[in-house]
Amino acid sequence: MQHVLQAGLSVGLSATSGFHSSKPNAMPKDHDHSKDLTPSSFTPRGVSEDRVTYKGKNGNVEASRICIGAWSWGDKATWHWDPSELPAVKEAWQVCLKNGVNMIDTAQVYGSGESERICAELFQGLKREDYVIQTKWWVLPAEKENITNPRDAPLAKLKVSLELLKVDYVDIYMVHGHIHPQSIAIVAKSLADCVDQGLTKAVGVANYDEKDVIKMKEELARYGVPLAVNQCEYSLLRRIPETSGLLQACKQNDIVFQSYSSLAQGRLSGKYNSSNEPPKQYRFSSYPMKYIEPTLEVQKRIADKRGVSVAAVALNYNIVHGIVPVVGIRKPEQAETNCQALGWRLSDEEIAELDKVSFEGKTTSLWQQG
Repeated sequence: MQHVLQAGLSVGLSATSGFHSSKPNAMPKDHDHSKDLTPSSFTPRGVSEDRVTYKGKNGNVEASRICIGAWSWGDKATWHWDPSELPAVKEAWQVCLKNGVNMIDTAQVYGSGESERICAELFQGLKREDYVIQTKWWVLPAEKENITNPRDAPLAKLKVSLELLKVDYVDIYMVHGHIHPQSIAIVAKSLADCVDQGLTKAVGVANYDEKDVIKMKEELARYGVPLAVNQCEYSLLRRIPETSGLLQACKQNDIVFQSYSSLAQGRLSGKYNSSNEPPKQYRFSSYPMKYIEPTLEVQKRIADKRGVSVAAVALNYNIVHGIVPVVGIRKPEQAETNCQALGWRLSDEEIAELDKVSFEGKTTSLWQQG
């Protein structure tokens, strides 16, 4: 599965692949940058008293303001995973827990199931209420379950995920993208069955645009199930969920907006520059670093003033827009720098500085609708 995903990204599932220009497009001059900001009185914290609420039919899910992304765990096609990395990931997870970050995002496609197995190892010794896990149904039309059992494919695949994760239920079960062969109505019915059978507390989608988000919300409502979350690519390099109105629509409908590629696959972390480009497999927001260096210069100036990491500035930017950033970790040092996004808030002046060096980004009909 992981190789299918990377192959898809290389031929156009990413908005910077295929026929698109390699230069990021600027934000529209008439965009209201303040529209989606949280109140200036809001400061994100990592403590258990400061949680994000995901709506469920029989109870809500409360989780941290940062979510750990587990795509790299077990994935060799994109991230060149080596089993020797596991001890460092376990140590990084403990760093996250100590900082109040208790949520992990995985998927059936990540590492072809290996990511879910690794998550199970991380959960050993923890009480079930100590962590929040969300996974995603792999929606590829040619997937066996989607052909042989299309109506119950999400339910059937979730049962496999539960075995790999070694849990009785996941907190959130998501549709990985809009390319599923089934209609939204059929998928909604299967997601509702997952909830009613106690296999997940809440459900969500990823890579859905506003039209499909509202359609899924309406279909789930027929079974009394809320749509809890929509996860799309968002960062300083891709603010199109703002300009399209998707972010605002999610907020108005009590749908949490999560951002994947929150650091643009490392481009906003300070790790790369024009002399040290990221690997070509890192397809999301994969613009040449020469275009991104002005953004990094502002990030670094703010980071130095604040005494935090460059990555923390980019993550805090997402958080103050009311977004839950999903960010990968493979080392405890990464966990430390990411958690530095909590406990403070960018000032209005700092946000305005970052706005000036941010980009609208692009989208595709194949994957990144949202």
